[in-house]
Amino acid sequence: MVGIFKNLLVHFRTWIKFLIILAIGLGIIFFIVFSVYKPMYAVTVEGKFIGYTADKSEMQKKISEYMKSGEKTSNIAFVDIEVLPEYSFCLLKKDYKSDDEEIFNKIIDKGVTYYKYYAILVNSEEKCYVSTYQECESIIQGLKDKDSQNKDQVGYVVKYETDLKEFTNTETAISNLYVEKPKPVVVPKKSSTSGGKLATSAKVNYSAVSLGISLINPVQGRLTSRFGERSNIRSSVHTGLDIATSVGTPIRAAASGTVVFSGWKGAYGQMIAIDHGNGVQTYYCHCSALYKSVGQYVNQGEIISAVGRTGNVTGPHLHLEVRVNGVAYNPDYYVY
Repeated sequence: MVGIFKNLLVHFRTWIKFLIILAIGLGIIFFIVFSVYKPMYAVTVEGKFIGYTADKSEMQKKISEYMKSGEKTSNIAFVDIEVLPEYSFCLLKKDYKSDDEEIFNKIIDKGVTYYKYYAILVNSEEKCYVSTYQECESIIQGLKDKDSQNKDQVGYVVKYETDLKEFTNTETAISNLYVEKPKPVVVPKKSSTSGGKLATSAKVNYSAVSLGISLINPVQGRLTSRFGERSNIRSSVHTGLDIATSVGTPIRAAASGTVVFSGWKGAYGQMIAIDHGNGVQTYYCHCSALYKSVGQYVNQGEIISAVGRTGNVTGPHLHLEVRVNGVAYNPDYYVY
């Protein structure tokens, strides 16, 4: 029994000596290795090597922060980087410098920047852009304070896009969007039609009346038939102006207002009628195309239709009428 114990003790001492020698050897090896080399990480993107970094955690943190806010310049919402880097441990000589800056730049170069801004809407149509929510509120309140005719049609929506729009300052936006309400109209006579319905009579009025609004020319062309003229192609006096131009020429709203008719109207062909308030309406007839629907609000100068030759015509032209409470007035007093 004593002999067995002595043998075990000899073996144990031998193993202790071996482990000590092994530890010393490994220590010497590690000392030699780490005195010449240092731990690094090889960085790859989609299998392609892009450099070495000493601290993968710090590198990943820097990339994550950039994805949240880009370079922290105005209106950047976030940066989308679909493919992130992979890291592999390795040893490099101590004099090797890490490629952190180059790695970072290569990774963010693959990112897509998204900007946050606000679009100001009038009847769901984007009109201008601002950078903050406060500016949206200021613009809407400004239009209300000025009692703009379109104040109830103005809103905003937040946008996240890769292209940053050109911003409009608050004062300019209010000025551009403001629409003056028509002033009351004093009319000598009223027809039996009202409420935005199309007049069916051929009554005309040769005198001028204050519309309370200013009209612009809806198209440029040659005047071929004036108000009040008679012709063998019509059964009554001419109730508007005919402006000849080529088919497809854009027709613009002579003044801001709401579309009350858009469709086919007998001899008028395809026609749009706009109500400007206080009984004032304008008709745009013989169109080849109609771009607006009943109930839509249009701004002065906005394209509403295209010149055509539909209905009772001898050639392409726009037939323009100005009506007040259903009575046709001479457009010569207001346009061209």
